[in-house]
Amino acid sequence: MFKNYYPDIYIKSVYDIDREALLNKGIKALLFDIDNTLVPMYQKDADEKITKYIEESKKLFKVAIVSNAAKKRVDRFNKDIKMYAVHRAGKPNKRQLLLVAEYLGAKPEETALVGDQLFTDIAAGNSAGMTTILVSPIDKREAIHIRFKRILEKLVLLNYKNI
Repeated sequence: MFKNYYPDIYIKSVYDIDREALLNKGIKALLFDIDNTLVPMYQKDADEKITKYIEESKKLFKVAIVSNAAKKRVDRFNKDIKMYAVHRAGKPNKRQLLLVAEYLGAKPEETALVGDQLFTDIAAGNSAGMTTILVSPIDKREAIHIRFKRILEKLVLLNYKNI
């Protein structure tokens, strides 16, 4: 019933991604959400730690940002790390994910989507045929509508953990 919301991989943070395992699986591209995936929602710029992580990832994969955030937010975050980036991606719609993967020269099955929300990131990645990686939200301070969705996510994840 909730299968489209189940991630392929569920980990604490992007720093726990086994990049070697992804390479062995044939993954060539990583698509990242920003807010509460790479940095807390209130953090405007990429910090030194995430910048280093992205630079290391660029050596192994083609990388991009696919965010539902506004252009101003995405541009500001991306100013130093300089990844291909899409704002207002419309997740859970898969369209932008597929376009970004194509732009990067990767097939959907060669692409992994990394995000913190089941109903946007994971649903979009799964419907696009990508490997999906769910990370725990970095910070609890979120907009009220996201906090409400977190309650529903917990119910879905209860079933996921019992598979």
